[in-house]
Amino acid sequence: MSGRALQTFSRMIWGRYLLTAGLQGCRCRLSCHLKRHYSFLPDDVKSLRAVVNPDISKIRNIGIMAHIDAGKTTTTERMLYYSGYTRALGDVDDGDTVTDFMAQERERGITIQSAAVTFDWKSHRINLIDTPGHVDFTLEVERALRVLDGAVAVFDASAGVEAQTLTVWRQAEKHHIPCVCFLNKMDKPAANLSFSIESIKQKLKANPVLLQIPVGSGKNFTGVVDLLTNQKLIWKLKSMRDDGRVFEIKALDQSDDPELLQVVGEARTALIEQVADLDDEFAELLLTNFSDNFDAVPSIKLQEAIRRVTLARKGVPVLCGSSLRNKGVQPLLDAITAYLPSPNERHHDLVRWYKDDLCALAFKVLHDKQRGPLVFLRIYSGTLKPQTAIHNINRNSTERMSRLLVPFADQHVEIPSMTAGNIALTVGLKQTVTGDTIISSKAAAAAAARRAQNDSGAEKKGGEHANIILSGVEVPDPVFFCTIEPPSMAKQADLENALNCLQREDPSLKVRVDPDSGQTILCGMGELHIEIIHDRIRREYGIETHLGPLQVAYRETILNEVSTTDTLDRTVGERRHVVTVELAVRPVDITSVGGSCEITFTEKLEGQLLPEVKEAVENGVHSSYLQGPLLGYPVQGISTLIQDVTIEPGTSAAMVSACVSRCMLKALRLAGGQVLEPVMSLEVTVGEEHLSSVLGDLAQRRGTVRDIQSRHDNKVLLATVPLAEMMGYSTILRTVTSGNATFSLELDAYEAMNPQEQNTLLKRMAGLL
Repeated sequence: MSGRALQTFSRMIWGRYLLTAGLQGCRCRLSCHLKRHYSFLPDDVKSLRAVVNPDISKIRNIGIMAHIDAGKTTTTERMLYYSGYTRALGDVDDGDTVTDFMAQERERGITIQSAAVTFDWKSHRINLIDTPGHVDFTLEVERALRVLDGAVAVFDASAGVEAQTLTVWRQAEKHHIPCVCFLNKMDKPAANLSFSIESIKQKLKANPVLLQIPVGSGKNFTGVVDLLTNQKLIWKLKSMRDDGRVFEIKALDQSDDPELLQVVGEARTALIEQVADLDDEFAELLLTNFSDNFDAVPSIKLQEAIRRVTLARKGVPVLCGSSLRNKGVQPLLDAITAYLPSPNERHHDLVRWYKDDLCALAFKVLHDKQRGPLVFLRIYSGTLKPQTAIHNINRNSTERMSRLLVPFADQHVEIPSMTAGNIALTVGLKQTVTGDTIISSKAAAAAAARRAQNDSGAEKKGGEHANIILSGVEVPDPVFFCTIEPPSMAKQADLENALNCLQREDPSLKVRVDPDSGQTILCGMGELHIEIIHDRIRREYGIETHLGPLQVAYRETILNEVSTTDTLDRTVGERRHVVTVELAVRPVDITSVGGSCEITFTEKLEGQLLPEVKEAVENGVHSSYLQGPLLGYPVQGISTLIQDVTIEPGTSAAMVSACVSRCMLKALRLAGGQVLEPVMSLEVTVGEEHLSSVLGDLAQRRGTVRDIQSRHDNKVLLATVPLAEMMGYSTILRTVTSGNATFSLELDAYEAMNPQEQNTLLKRMAGLL
């Protein structure tokens, strides 16, 4: 058996052992207060049920999020090791980490898929999801944060807030998720605490609450001072192989470095004042009982106040450490349990209508060759049990779940039940996809709908179950596409099956068939995204496909406001269909990502049109938005006003849609088309000696430099560049900088192409170039 296979087998057995350890009556004790050795098992595990279904107040559903290479996976690996889930420390460079189990992840040293692991820490159950940092896989972060209660944002202490950090932070804010910040890589020579704190304030517009002061810097970073307890936590690692499990805890005294004592004193005073400003209850406690001496406030009261501040999202606790050097991870685990919310502290209005009935959200699907689709569920209420039927509201279908598992990355442990607040993995749900709401039965949905109606005291809108469905995941539009072909027609059916499975796993992957050429078109979020999909088809499904050249997903809009009328008069069999449509189109908000396409009706029509006719009109407008008048790209930034619809008796809804679509196409052509191209926000970190080469290359790519900042010995170049000009940029950047530069991209906006570029694109698409 190979070393890697042996290690995987060991993890699987160890995971099963952890879940059944309570049956062995094992008890472990902490060592004395000077040296703490965190045990790999809870202090008192009484039964399997206590391990599998802990009290909901002891559950923490968290995600690890950050920019590329900030240390998310390394931090996760240390958490698993110190909690006892793994027996050996994995390393990203060695390709043996628990959460990066895909072959592509281990080869590239990056996270591609979010991976869920479950472990215990000091009587708390932690369901952790390690998320990708690359912008191409931003949907993985989005759907993970949708079901989590808290998040740990990891920062490179030498770089502070980076481009993708901003993206994932915005995603966390959208879901109102409390966060804890971990300044990683404090052992780097360029690590800077004050710089990182300031970047959190300025770039994230957050309120950092500093809880620790680093002891030493760079290679001399040995530990931290806890500002709540005034204790030093020191890791005296004797060799590079020291696992950091043992560390010293001792109170600060006068024999310590005077400069450190002064910094800690000032920082603790600032912490108390900051928390008092953010929490009225703590401020009242200070003024009532500790007005003479703020330093005398008990650490437990300060911790409770910081927890309230964190849950209210008024501030974010900040901790320090170095995951790679095994320093500072145990206090981070303590902070997760101390400051981040349990599931019952997150208020989901919809869930209370289900009471004790099952209500869960499917947020991820994986395909297993032996077991079929594996569906990850976040349980919001009720209990999930195997061998039971469940109802999918979105699909209006009933399925039978055969098995229930606890996720441990790519290894899973079967369990008899799972309660609210947990994350479960199910086998047997063949129709369920990402974003579906799972409940126990149709009767439970009807009962919840009645409670929702009684609570609102108003008429239900949009159907019986419209307001009792958990909101799904917003899927961004793809920005790249290319053709994909099987090696032979005999493999066409296998390729279609592979693409269907991959689409179900990854909703950001879109597959369509070109109506003119009949070719299969693969649409993705970036070069790396499509490259990974291509590689997975080859490895996992054994199909050697051929990809066509990558092309940019442009958009189209109109230039002028136009009104037009169209009449459709058609006889089908003995039935005559006559409909006349009058509408107006105008351009609005053409540049924003996902710019809206609005449909409105005149007040007169709003009161006249039957619901089925109105739906047919909307369908006709939406179908015309899919292909613009110039190149057939989807249109955006258009407002459509339906001014009049006249229908003869006996006219079908399909004919109404056809007339509206034809009228819209005429209006779009009369209004004059304009191609919009995606423009990326680019951030390049490069040494000053290579800055001129990077700037020269960007000028050839139609790039616009917004700012050049200094970061220690490097320069940070901020620019906007058309996506079409960024093909193969990573290779070029490595060449012009001798590999001494990093960059990140994020979709910024859609901008109108200049006439020369647009004419060149039109000729190229027409085959004239």
